[in-house]
Amino acid sequence: MKAITLKKNGGIENLVLADVPLPDIHENEVLVNVKAISINPVDAFARKSEGTVQSILKPGKDEIVILGWDISGVIIKVGKRVEEFKEGDDVFGMVNFPGQGKAYAEYVAAPADQLALKPRNISFEAAAAATLTALTAWQALVTYAKVKEKDKVLIHAAAGGVGHYAVQIAKYFGAYVIGTASAPNRNFVIELGANEFIDYTSEKFEDKVNDADVVLDSVPGNNLLRSIDAVKKGGRVISIKGNFEGEIADKAKKKNLYTQRILVRSNGNDMKRIAKLLEEKKIRSYISKKYDFKDLPDAHLQIETGKTRGKIVVVV
Repeated sequence: MKAITLKKNGGIENLVLADVPLPDIHENEVLVNVKAISINPVDAFARKSEGTVQSILKPGKDEIVILGWDISGVIIKVGKRVEEFKEGDDVFGMVNFPGQGKAYAEYVAAPADQLALKPRNISFEAAAAATLTALTAWQALVTYAKVKEKDKVLIHAAAGGVGHYAVQIAKYFGAYVIGTASAPNRNFVIELGANEFIDYTSEKFEDKVNDADVVLDSVPGNNLLRSIDAVKKGGRVISIKGNFEGEIADKAKKKNLYTQRILVRSNGNDMKRIAKLLEEKKIRSYISKKYDFKDLPDAHLQIETGKTRGKIVVVV
């Protein structure tokens, strides 16, 4: 089969199209004929950083490294212990994160308990998009922040991959949502359901919000320290990129905040909840760019700009 392998860490020239063996499946796995792949910032980090590869993928000695975790496709083979799926089922999910998902390939061996049936009313591309980023938003807001009706929720980078799902998920639970992004994304964020918009390039969000129940922070730098000013005492701050230590930890403790730095994890039950929301049109995937499989390295360049609205998808 065709796969895009990582020859070594570095630039996109190290993403090499190659012929590799068809993967074997374990008794708890299914073999998926991949139709679409989603690209995330962590893909580019792993490509560039040997440390990221070792800490997240943990490849074996001399193992071929194939990046990627987000897939949608058709099951062509089912392991002996798999009862939930059958050959011919359309499925989607984030495979083996953290670990090697090996999604940049025509066929992927995936644990059955990390997948969900693809809703019939959405495309393979829309399904692939709603995996790592949608799971991150779900686990941040639902698993950890316990978002509920009438919560005031501040979502940073609301036009991005995680952010655009987070806005929709928070609204689904009845929250009052404030989204930050750059001015050109105002209409997009409001159309997703946000009640308020803050242009982070011209306004300080902490000057406009100081009583949020929940803050979802996915912006590097000092954004997390500033986010603590935007949440009320006893509130919840969930971080995707920043750590709660030093001055940040001290400041959070003084306000009696619940804090959590999260790393998304593959979870089929969460995928099923997301699939239901997609099927019922409570959330949607916004895909700003699509690439052919052979052009996947160009998708890495796009995700590295940090300016992608919604998601980018590779069609296999």
